[in-house]
Amino acid sequence: MLRCRSVWRKLSPLARASSTLCRENARRAGLNNGRSVRVQTAHMSTGPAGGGGRQSQIYALLVGAAAVGGGIYAYQTVKGDQQRYEERMAHILSRSQKAAEQETAVPTQSEPPDVPETEPEAASSSEEPISLASDSEAAAPTEPTEPLSAVESTPASAKIPSHAPYLLIGGGTASFAAARSIRARDPNARVLIVTDEPDLPYMRPPLSKELWFSDDSSVTETLRFKQWNGKERSIFFQPPSFYIQPEELDSAENGGVAVLTGKKVTHMDVRGNKVKLDDGTEISYNKCLIATGGVPRNLQAIERADEEVIKRTTLFRKIDDFKSLDNVSRNAKSITIIGGGFMGSELACALGRRSTESGLEVVQMFPEKGNMGKVLPEYLSNWTTEKVKREGVKVIKEALVKSVTFKDDKLEIQLKDGRLVETDHIVAAVGLEPNVDLAKSAGLEVDSDFGGFRVNAELQARSNIWVAGDAACFYDIRLGRRRVEHHDHAVVSGRLAGENMTGANKPYWHQSMFWSDLGPDVGYEAIGIVDSSLPTVGVFAKATAKDTPKAATEKSGTGIRSESETEDTAVSPVASTAPATAVEQHRDNYGKGVIFYLRDKVVVGIILWNVFNRMPIARKIIKDGEEHADLNEVAKLFNIHED
Repeated sequence: MLRCRSVWRKLSPLARASSTLCRENARRAGLNNGRSVRVQTAHMSTGPAGGGGRQSQIYALLVGAAAVGGGIYAYQTVKGDQQRYEERMAHILSRSQKAAEQETAVPTQSEPPDVPETEPEAASSSEEPISLASDSEAAAPTEPTEPLSAVESTPASAKIPSHAPYLLIGGGTASFAAARSIRARDPNARVLIVTDEPDLPYMRPPLSKELWFSDDSSVTETLRFKQWNGKERSIFFQPPSFYIQPEELDSAENGGVAVLTGKKVTHMDVRGNKVKLDDGTEISYNKCLIATGGVPRNLQAIERADEEVIKRTTLFRKIDDFKSLDNVSRNAKSITIIGGGFMGSELACALGRRSTESGLEVVQMFPEKGNMGKVLPEYLSNWTTEKVKREGVKVIKEALVKSVTFKDDKLEIQLKDGRLVETDHIVAAVGLEPNVDLAKSAGLEVDSDFGGFRVNAELQARSNIWVAGDAACFYDIRLGRRRVEHHDHAVVSGRLAGENMTGANKPYWHQSMFWSDLGPDVGYEAIGIVDSSLPTVGVFAKATAKDTPKAATEKSGTGIRSESETEDTAVSPVASTAPATAVEQHRDNYGKGVIFYLRDKVVVGIILWNVFNRMPIARKIIKDGEEHADLNEVAKLFNIHED
C-alpha cells in the first residue's frame, strides 16, 4: 500500500494539470462559438472546437493509462505482500513444530539435576576485588554440596547467546582468573566462557597430587580431596550457583559469568569480531581472550601402534583422565609411566603409594639420567630418583622407546637399547603442546621457537584479542620471550589479561612460580628459567620437621602454595647471620636449600627445595637482574639455616 501511495503522489500532479487544461480549452471554445461553457463541456471530448480536442484526448489517454498502470501495480504489490506473508507464517509454524519435536526428544537424554539459580544481584555481590588468592583455590567461598560432574554440562535446549561483550575461549584456570578480574573492574560485565570440556572451571594440580591420596572410595565422583594440611575442598573453583545460565547473559541486570560447556570454537573471524562453534553457531564479541591451554604430547611409537595399544594408553590432562586412570589402577597389575618431568614424577609417586596396598607394579621410564633431569642439577636429580624409588616405583633411566605392541594381553615396550618392558597400561607424560588451532583462521602469529600465540607484554595478539595461560608466548620484560605451562602463570596471566581487557594496559612483569610435590614430605618451588643445562649454584642446610609441603600448607592454611605468595613483594629481606655452605656434590641428603640458575653471571632462575613462603625474595632477586659476587651471601636472604 505504501508503494501505491508513492505512485499516486507522482501521477496526481499530471492528472490535475490535464484536467485544468481541458477545462480551459472548453471555456475558450464556448466563447468562440457563442455557446455556453456547459454545453461545450459536454462535447469537449469529441468536438474539435478551438483546436483543443486533440490535446484533450491525449491528456485523457495519459490520465487513463496512469490510472490503469497504478491499479495494476497496486494489485501486484498487494498480491506479492500477501504471498510473502503466507510464506513467513508457514516458516514460523514449521520452526515452532520442529522446536516442539526437539523438546520432546530431550527427556530421552540424561538430564542434569536441578541447580539453584543465582540472581544477578547475588552473582555480583559475591565477587570481591580480585587477588591471586581468590583467583586460585581460595576462590570458592561456598563449597558445592553435590557432585559437580552431574551438573556442569550445558543443557541441550540452552539458548546460545549471539553476542558476548567479553568472550573467553577455554574453560581452564586462565579463563576463570580473567573472568574474576573483568568482573572486579567492571561489576556489570557480561562474560561468556566457552569450553569444549563438559565441566565447569576447575584446578588441575590436584589431579596429579592430592586426589590420589584420598581415603574416600568415591573420590572420582565427588572430586573432593584433603589438602596436605587436612582441609577438605573441591577441585572446582566455584559451585554452579556462582554462574548464570548462558541464555540469561543478555538479560542479567548486573551481568555475570556464564559457561557454555561441551562447545568448541572452530573458527575465528578477527575482522568481523565473531567466532563459530563446532555446531555452526556464531557468537560476536567486543573483546576476546584465547585461553585454550594445551594438549598432551604423545610418543610417535604409540601413535604408530595399533588400536589396542592406543586404547590402553592415557594422555593425562583432564578430569576424565583422572577417573579413567584411577579405575585402571584398581584393576590392572602393572602401569608404566613414560616421562620423568613434573607430571610423570608426581603420578609415579602417587601410584607408588597405592602399590604398597594393592600390589600394583608401577614403572617409570625416561630418557634422562634421573627424575626431573631437564630441570634439576644432576646431583639433585639423582637424589630425587632415589626418593621416587623409595615410594615403591621401579625406575628405568636412559630409556628411549623404539616401539610398543600388544601381545598376549600385554603391552610390550621395546627400548632402543634392546630392553623389553611388559605392562598392562601406559601413561604418556611427555609434555604439553600449546593448542593453537585457531591461529590459522584468526591470522594470529605462532612463535616458531616456543610455540603458542605470540603476544606483546600486555598479552595482546590484536587490538581486541588477548591470550593467557599455556597458549601464550609472551614477552617477559626481564627474561625475554617465554612460554610457561604452570598453574600460577595461568592465574596471573589470566588476571592481567582480564584487567587489560577492561583498559588497564599493564605489562606482564610478574615472575610466576611453579611447584611440584613428590608426596607430602618433599616439595619444591621454582621461579624464572630453571634449565639443568645452565650453570647452577646450590646452598643446602639440614631439614627439620617443618620443612615439608604438608607443614607449609598447615602454616599458611592454603592447599596451593602460590595463592598466598605471588602477590607479596620482598622489599628489604632480613638476611640470616648463620654461615651458608655451598653444596657438596657427594652429600647423601639434601634436606632443604636454594639452587640458583645463572645466565651471563646473572640469576635467571631459583629453586627453593623444601623451603616455603620465601618466593617474594626469589622474585625480587630475578627482578633486580644484578650480578652477585658471592651467591652464598644471597642464600642468607632465605634464612635456610633457621631452626
